[in-house]
Amino acid sequence: MGQGSAKGPPRTPSGSAVIDRLLAGGYEQDVITTIFGPAGSGKTNLCIIAAIEQVKSGRKVIYIDTEASFSVARMIQLTPDYESIIQSIVFLKPNTFAEQKAAFGRLLEVVNEKVGLIVVDSIAMLYRLELGKDQEAYELNRELGRQLSKLTIIAREKGIPVLLTNQVYADFSRENGVTMVGGDILRYGSKCLIELQKLHSGRRKAVLRKHRSLPEDRTVVFEIREKGLEELPPPEKRERG
Repeated sequence: MGQGSAKGPPRTPSGSAVIDRLLAGGYEQDVITTIFGPAGSGKTNLCIIAAIEQVKSGRKVIYIDTEASFSVARMIQLTPDYESIIQSIVFLKPNTFAEQKAAFGRLLEVVNEKVGLIVVDSIAMLYRLELGKDQEAYELNRELGRQLSKLTIIAREKGIPVLLTNQVYADFSRENGVTMVGGDILRYGSKCLIELQKLHSGRRKAVLRKHRSLPEDRTVVFEIREKGLEELPPPEKRERG
């Protein structure tokens, strides 16, 4: 499954040359990768693109959609084979954090040698809603930690890349001004962290915040186009040109 790299363990192509360049070949196969950023920054786009790539390579995908953000219309734009592609994606759509817990309980039952990717879009949205209901934070944090542990075990034992998305909230005490929902639970549970930022004129920037074998703060600037992502030169290079 996937391809090797001169740096670190085997990687699975992301489906986008832009992200593959950022990650020197794609998503690492035995760890959790979390993509975080504000609404509209492109998180779900990266998930759909990765899912299409895996199905085209002959694998199946488990897609846990907690926000009902998966877009068939977007998949139609990205691939003419969307009808056959979607047949190889197993969708789980929890509406509450309790249902998300149950969905994670089913993962070990549905994961087999045919599965090439697990997506959770997003991991902390339902958790955040429960916190808003004055639920016991300690127990909610424990359960979120358990879910990440299950994903870590699956990634390590099965060699399946796990791709999570996460929301952010404003944090003026940090240099970049945002913090992931779930905080340290997600930060420590993820071996790769990619931050997506919204720039001017529809441009986005992906920043590598954590990786086992690549330097932090590697960046790519891109636009989301109908057929995928298009890399752009960094702003300073465009200005000089």
